Amino acid sequence: MSTLSPQQSADPGAGASTSASADAAPARPLVLVTSCNTLMGEHPFHIAGSKYVEAVRLAGAMPLIAPPVEPQDIDALLDAADGLLLTGSPSNVDPVHYGEAVVDTTLPLDPQRDAWTLPLIRRALYRGVPLLAICRGTQEVNVALGGTLHQALHQVPGHQDHRGAPDEAPAAVQYGPQHVVDVVPGGLLDAAVGQASFEVNSVHGQGVKALAAGLRVEAVAPDGVIEAFSMPDAAGFNLCLQWHPEWQAAGNPQSMQILRAFGAAVRAYRDRVRGPLPWGTHAV
Repeated sequence: MSTLSPQQSADPGAGASTSASADAAPARPLVLVTSCNTLMGEHPFHIAGSKYVEAVRLAGAMPLIAPPVEPQDIDALLDAADGLLLTGSPSNVDPVHYGEAVVDTTLPLDPQRDAWTLPLIRRALYRGVPLLAICRGTQEVNVALGGTLHQALHQVPGHQDHRGAPDEAPAAVQYGPQHVVDVVPGGLLDAAVGQASFEVNSVHGQGVKALAAGLRVEAVAPDGVIEAFSMPDAAGFNLCLQWHPEWQAAGNPQSMQILRAFGAAVRAYRDRVRGPLPWGTHAV
């Protein structure tokens, strides 16, 4: 049975304003979330941690977990996206990509992820797609642009053990505050959080050795390890963080400030025509 009043029944335009206003509201921007590759029994899976998905939602965007694609399909994938979140992972970037042999063969690699995320990063930066990188994702950006990594920070003289609590410790302990980061004034992170220093978690065994050309340090740990960087000459927003801001982000003021900055960038990207910026000719 119809619930329209006689007046609404007589006026086909009545009651349409609510629908029209809803239709006029812009869709939430779409952020690609990179996936890892693993076997469950004999079956291969593409997976991404739910904390990264939730971080995208906290940024005000719609997350889409992306499986590996062939290099020739990367631009088509980016055509559909307003942002890119590069996730952390138990696996490491294969050191073959920065000219070294594997030091610890017991640590996991994910060559399928390397094969598409490294070219994906270069294309996203060139096109001005807003990018937020976390832990392994941060290491991927440095390697994709020609930088190198320490494969075992705890074995480097002068550096502390950044692996944090043992794997068997509860997650709340593993991801608890471990050390402060000192924010470099005038950068993107400084603009987002507005603090000279704050505490972060630390669950990474590897870290930046040589920073790729064109990258700017955004924050450092007390032992000098680069904890955040960006590419200021890239065509769009990009911020790479060695810690895990997505962990219980809703209750962490600095994490929320970072996610809001990322969210603002992806909304701005959504609100213009997708593709390379008119002046975005910086080759990466």
